[in-house]
Amino acid sequence: MSDGFDDWLDRVQAFYGDLARNNTRDWFEPRKDAWKRDIEGPAKLLAEIMAEEIARISGDAHRPKLFRIHRDVRFSKDKSPYKTMLAMLWAPPGGGETAPAFYFGVEPAATFVGCGMPGLGKDGLVRYRAMVDAHGDELAGLIAASGGRLADIGPEPLKRVPKPYAPDHPHGDLLRRKALALGLPLPDDWRDAGLVPALTARIERLLPFRDLLVRQL
Repeated sequence: MSDGFDDWLDRVQAFYGDLARNNTRDWFEPRKDAWKRDIEGPAKLLAEIMAEEIARISGDAHRPKLFRIHRDVRFSKDKSPYKTMLAMLWAPPGGGETAPAFYFGVEPAATFVGCGMPGLGKDGLVRYRAMVDAHGDELAGLIAASGGRLADIGPEPLKRVPKPYAPDHPHGDLLRRKALALGLPLPDDWRDAGLVPALTARIERLLPFRDLLVRQL
């Protein structure tokens, strides 16, 4: 059953696929108004709707954020001006670096519904590693039960398990990480229920993972 976002997601994937092949201002500028009307506008509405859904199922308020299409190329060798995916995020107001956020990303040929922390500073890493050491079995079990995968986001993992933890720590792979995000794509049959119910169902699958992070961090 359509909730009005089926055609929108198709438009998003088609547009960003074209943009990936024509990532220039000359190509984008004549299409900017159509992008704002047909893609950015509905994306903002979806972000607001899902903020209410996430608050309902999690019990905590979440603030929506739609990421801008322009890339920051100041320190990048890749000077392509635009991002070739649409992304939005929901985070608890006032949450620090260890407060997990929910995420939805749409690429030309893939989707990603995720939850986690995209990067941890010094204090956050200390707390995160202590959590992995004390609750690693539970964390690994929740990751496996979700059916999702750990995303390759944020800084590169360390090559070795950090001290003071043993080099052969049973959860060394998690200890080496400087960011933690778990995600999975929309199901193949997401159109049967509609995008909002499908997104909500995916986020519900990630809630036990999120709740552990909230409790222990």
